[in-house]
Amino acid sequence: MLTAGVWQAPGMASNASPVGSETYSAGDFQRSWPDEATTRGSWVRKGTPGPDDVRLVEADRKCQIIIAVDSHTAIRQAAVFLASDIETLTGQRPDIGHRPLSGMSHLYLIQQGDSSFPAPFDVSDLHDKWESYRISTVGSDVWLVGSDFRGTAFAAYCLSERLGIDPLHWWTGCRPSAHASLIMKKTFYDVPTPIFKYRGFFHDDEDILPRPFEMSGYPLRTGDVSLIWYQRFFETALRLGMNLVAPYTRVHRREEVQRCASDWGLFYTSHHYDVLLSNPFGIERFNLAEKRGVDPTWDWFTNKAGMQGYWRGGVEENKDLYTIWPVGLRGTDDHAYGFAPGTSEGAEAAVFSEVINWQIDTVKKMLPPGREAIFHFTLYTEMLDRYLKDPGAFDLPEDVIIVWPDDNDGLMRALPRETGKWKHGVYYHLAYFGGEKSKQVTHIVSPYRITTELNKIIQAKATELLLVNVSEMRAHVMEARLIAEISWKGIRSDSTVLPAERYIRWWIAEYFGTPASEHAFAAYQQYYQLLDTADKVWSGGTSVHSLLKMLTDKFKGLRYSQPD
Repeated sequence: MLTAGVWQAPGMASNASPVGSETYSAGDFQRSWPDEATTRGSWVRKGTPGPDDVRLVEADRKCQIIIAVDSHTAIRQAAVFLASDIETLTGQRPDIGHRPLSGMSHLYLIQQGDSSFPAPFDVSDLHDKWESYRISTVGSDVWLVGSDFRGTAFAAYCLSERLGIDPLHWWTGCRPSAHASLIMKKTFYDVPTPIFKYRGFFHDDEDILPRPFEMSGYPLRTGDVSLIWYQRFFETALRLGMNLVAPYTRVHRREEVQRCASDWGLFYTSHHYDVLLSNPFGIERFNLAEKRGVDPTWDWFTNKAGMQGYWRGGVEENKDLYTIWPVGLRGTDDHAYGFAPGTSEGAEAAVFSEVINWQIDTVKKMLPPGREAIFHFTLYTEMLDRYLKDPGAFDLPEDVIIVWPDDNDGLMRALPRETGKWKHGVYYHLAYFGGEKSKQVTHIVSPYRITTELNKIIQAKATELLLVNVSEMRAHVMEARLIAEISWKGIRSDSTVLPAERYIRWWIAEYFGTPASEHAFAAYQQYYQLLDTADKVWSGGTSVHSLLKMLTDKFKGLRYSQPD
């Protein structure tokens, strides 16, 4: 039996590290992040090349990227991004091939155990590890070896940053300096399995995404967000070492979007009310019930077959993709399921148990051979209260990840005291839309709050899944990067420097340089003190709108009220 409640971490944690060092072993990796040294471009030799450095690009020659003929699409895409990044840095684009050509340096993107291109060093210890990888210079070549295809792809994204590409460049606008030649320092970089197994971004609240507008001026909720936007969102997640995305919930859903995510190596999931990725938002808006040949009445007692048929449609559309399936029972527009008045809690719990077990059994039957069935059940709003009251009433199968929510403001509402037979994860908000906690375009959840709460999460062993609501992400890049780093590397305990402070100083060095570092650090501190709660943004924005309305009425000669 799992007993639930708030797990309190024993004090603040911190972390320190020599980021960007030329030699970095797995033993040091999770103990040593972050440091004030910069990361971007840290593997590029700016002075006289050393005897064991690798000359990737020079005026008279370029390098070549080598992948196996049967490489996974995620590795192929990572190779394309790496080639484009080197072209951005040098003006010369490496060719991607399956046979190394003589007279140039090579970047090998391979999986451990691939017989096509055996690594010239021992990588047997990578066998069966999750997303681990190793980067090493050997002679005139660079070897990027992953324990699996995602590990290999992440190695490529890691290398791109160390050569000078900002993983957040779509949102920061940061562009690297050009290099007439690109010399990589002698490097051995050994990266262990990440702390969180499934970790990713959810851009909920699509009202601010780029798309057509309604006559009212509000974004058209049934309009298309371009594939390009989603691809940039996916690229950013990958460059930050994330392996999970929830691309949309309340917007027109297109197969090309989740197909792209899956082909690039990302798991695809969705909001807790988007059960079995069935798109309840579109049950009538996009005529999905009609297209799936079911009655749209959302009543388990009178239309069980219709609801099951609708959910099967979601499985059918996504069964060939890398997916994590949300299970549960909610309404069709992100609200609690409406039981008939007088239904007892015991009867409701029995329905939840029946529904979830049917969903799990159905997915397993419908998935193609070799495709793993992964499920999550999010204890959001009314679900958390029900679960805390009686965890055993839900009778959740042990292969369901129990996902614990924050309070929409970055503070965990509850965490497991004991894991029991289940694996656990968290749903965390940097962005939120709804009432006084709204913070779509202003970052309120500070690095101090993030490091404190994620330390609690890690200590509670709720590390199977981490889904972070970042809305459009542009306003939350600093905190999104911090969460991405922690989700892979954890938090090191340090008695002298708070982990949040160390991260802020690293961020300043990375993006603004050191001359004004103390002034920048003071500015961040003042910001977090002034905007420490989301209601200040909400009330401030409302006041501005009210004042503009008064001013407009005054100029029109209309009656208006004086501001307080």
